[in-house]
Amino acid sequence: MPRLPLVLLVLLLATPAAADDWFYENLGVPIAYADNGLAQFQFACRGGDLAMGFWVRAPHRQVAGAGAMNLALTPDPAPGSAVSATPGTSFAQDMPLIHIDGTSMIVRGPVARQWARIAQRARDTLRVAYVRKTSGGKLEVFDTNSFGAAGSSAAIGKVLEHCG
Repeated sequence: MPRLPLVLLVLLLATPAAADDWFYENLGVPIAYADNGLAQFQFACRGGDLAMGFWVRAPHRQVAGAGAMNLALTPDPAPGSAVSATPGTSFAQDMPLIHIDGTSMIVRGPVARQWARIAQRARDTLRVAYVRKTSGGKLEVFDTNSFGAAGSSAAIGKVLEHCG
């Protein structure tokens, strides 16, 4: 029985660290980000403008060879659901890709602001993916990544304080 209080104390101390998926840094550039090891999703204040970025470390070959793609964001997707053009998913269309040390896309302006608000409202998960439409109108999805939403509201809020 003496071990039970020690086990409970360890579990209580571990819970806050596990719940904090989003981080905030202000080393000259305010940034809120989540990193799942395969990709990073972030909001940053660059030169007074809000920028949203999605970076995949080892992109699918279709993404690595593309000059531009669409980006899809789904807050709190249903478990096991696929990325689709259904209500609840937002798209940034025909955005240029940057191929350095992986592939990234940076979105600024109204879309970045809209997505910051969506990310702040997510309860559990944010799903982000590169997408494009085929000539037949079907949606091709690449490099789907999920990020926990814990801490997103506070971290993104701090960036928005600088970028309004």
